[in-house]
Amino acid sequence: MHLARFPRVRLGHMNTPLELLPRLTEALDGPDIWIKRDDCTGLSTGGNKTRKLEFLMADALSKNADIVLTQGATQSNHARQTAAAAAKLGIKCHILLEDRTGMNDISYRENGNVLLNNLHGASMEHRGPGLDMHAEMEAVADNFRKDGLVAYTIPGGGSNPIGALGYANCAQEIVVQSTEMGLEIDHIVHATGSAGTQAGLITGLKALNAQIPLLGIGVRAPKEKQEENVYNLSIETAKKLGCDGIVKRKDVVANCDYVGPGYGVPAESTLEAIDVFARLEGILLDPVYSGKGAAGLIDLVRKQYFKRGEKIVFIHTGGAIALAGYLNSFKS
Repeated sequence: MHLARFPRVRLGHMNTPLELLPRLTEALDGPDIWIKRDDCTGLSTGGNKTRKLEFLMADALSKNADIVLTQGATQSNHARQTAAAAAKLGIKCHILLEDRTGMNDISYRENGNVLLNNLHGASMEHRGPGLDMHAEMEAVADNFRKDGLVAYTIPGGGSNPIGALGYANCAQEIVVQSTEMGLEIDHIVHATGSAGTQAGLITGLKALNAQIPLLGIGVRAPKEKQEENVYNLSIETAKKLGCDGIVKRKDVVANCDYVGPGYGVPAESTLEAIDVFARLEGILLDPVYSGKGAAGLIDLVRKQYFKRGEKIVFIHTGGAIALAGYLNSFKS
């Protein structure tokens, strides 16, 4: 796996820290819990999409794009980081935001990631729920093309084989860091949604023969659908990396018991996880991805899914700026 073969533009602060969470480990009284701080990638408050965008924006530049388009839910971390990457590289950015949650309070619709989209100079338009957002985006892109612009479209979450290269790279980074630290990892846990993060991770881990089980905590789709999405994308990612067939269906594992009321709507376990990480470790999670991933981690530790003495790495995918869009969720 030689990622230098692929175009990449440096947008983030890499390598991100790999740290022990001593107070959380003590409080849960189970395995040793470590955290991979991909909330510290640096681009517009950080997050996992930075890794994907390093490869996606390089591809856009290679195609002489004048404008990049992407889509996501109203409080999309991916949209915010795409807007920031475009600003950094001097490219226009247009975002389609889907009203996926039905939340209409002003903090959700105008604060958090939406505020940062504006600050980064992105133009935005909104869509109702249930539409084919990729098709909507492509239709808007065609209008820009008719105006003579070179429009480059990025799928939701940056989740295609190009974007997934960012998390194949993260897998390599974790393996190298843990080797240098003498840390033998028993499990890696993270939030999984649009599939690109998990697909990149499992492809990278398998290509490296790391022999570390990977568990995605689902934030939207049912288990079977989520695993299918991740597996299909991992197949394409492996082909792109030149290691076709390295990922087997059994390698892709998702637990979707912590979605709660729906995508982007925090469950009580989500709010508890956010509170626990903030009070014990001074780390802020978000209500959409990392909060639900951490809720799954905490519950599985309590259920003794992980054994005492094991070393668990939780990948923090960022997005804490979205907390400002969820003020009503934290009112006592």
